Amino acid sequence: MSLKVEKLEGNMAKLTIEASAEDFEKALESAFQKNKGKLSVPGFRKGKVPRKMVEQMYGKEVFYEDAANALIPYAYSKALEECEEEIVSQPKIDVVQVEAGKPFIFTAEVALKPEVTLGKYKGVSVKKADLTVTDEEVDAALDRERESNARTITVEDRAVKDGDMTVLDFEGFVDGVAFEGGKGENYPLTIGSNSFIPGFEAQLVGAELNKEVEVNVTFPEDYHAAELAGKPAVFKCTIKEIKEKELPALDDEFASEVSEFDTLAEYKEDIKKNLVAKKEEAAKREKEDAVIEAIIADAKMDIPEAMIQTQQRQIVDDFAQRLQMQGLSIEQYFQFTGLTAEAFLEQAKPQAEKRIKSRLVLEAVVAAEKIESTEEEYKEEIAKMAEMYKMEVAKVEEILGEYEKKQIISDMNVRKAVELVVASAKEKK
Repeated sequence: MSLKVEKLEGNMAKLTIEASAEDFEKALESAFQKNKGKLSVPGFRKGKVPRKMVEQMYGKEVFYEDAANALIPYAYSKALEECEEEIVSQPKIDVVQVEAGKPFIFTAEVALKPEVTLGKYKGVSVKKADLTVTDEEVDAALDRERESNARTITVEDRAVKDGDMTVLDFEGFVDGVAFEGGKGENYPLTIGSNSFIPGFEAQLVGAELNKEVEVNVTFPEDYHAAELAGKPAVFKCTIKEIKEKELPALDDEFASEVSEFDTLAEYKEDIKKNLVAKKEEAAKREKEDAVIEAIIADAKMDIPEAMIQTQQRQIVDDFAQRLQMQGLSIEQYFQFTGLTAEAFLEQAKPQAEKRIKSRLVLEAVVAAEKIESTEEEYKEEIAKMAEMYKMEVAKVEEILGEYEKKQIISDMNVRKAVELVVASAKEKK
């Protein structure tokens, strides 16, 4: 296997990778062995036909695609081991030569890690966070606790009002014709939740139990069902059940039931203490973000689009995995939200750019400050990982390869860089 690297503009490069004719022949034979059981040739039983006979009938190129698809990942991974450049994107592959008896040649266009020219990174100025907790914030926290401890009671002697939890039947019509997906029975809806089309829930206020009411709405112009977008509709609705929350009284008894304190005054003081702690934690994160943003603003770097696109796809893949853990597919998410895969990918672009810029400037700080992590610190990190995943330290070390070890150490160095630039930052009111 041979590799030639050609630098392109904008931190891109073209890798020309050549696999030997012998390697390509092995890939062709492997493709034949994989597919011979599916091929039918008169006079031969399936799986018994000679390769030359297949190539005579179907053409010499019959196994080229399968052979190339198997050989490219192998040859590309070998090229990465040989390449001295730091590649930061998925490759764009183009086959140059594919012919039996000759070397297999392809190119891979990739993004290279851009150089960063740091500006000011120590002593940057950021706004000082306000850690004041007001009485209104304490009262709001109390109200949330009352909400979570509220009783739900059924109401039968009045009409629907804002905030009620209802159960209803409905059917929607456009131009007098019922439309698909516009019908629901025993549907739970909290009035004021804004989970329906704008204007729908407000028109149910005043509706009486078991009496049909008409709700007139217009579907938004950007509604996910194109056939309904922008069209007026009439929903015939019947409220079948009304429930409301009954909040507990705000007194010492309430405080003793929901906390370890005997009086409301003590409970409120504890709430204030916790709110201050949360503000301090939030302020710490905001300060880190502000410092890094200031460093990015004063640095220079040319980020290739392919690097951003790779990070976008990574963000989408991570999100899809989190959904899967909740029993939901990304396709179902798109269906529920009305988003397309392309639109979701585009939404991820600002986050992708921020991630890349943050990592690049912090790695530049690591280099500028000659930050290193010791072997002892690395072992402590592995011990934390083992505890997190409920594994033996030796097992974690066994699983981790050289690449993963380098990545862990790099992450540790970056965290040290964050601590350095944040500690040196100047807060202003």
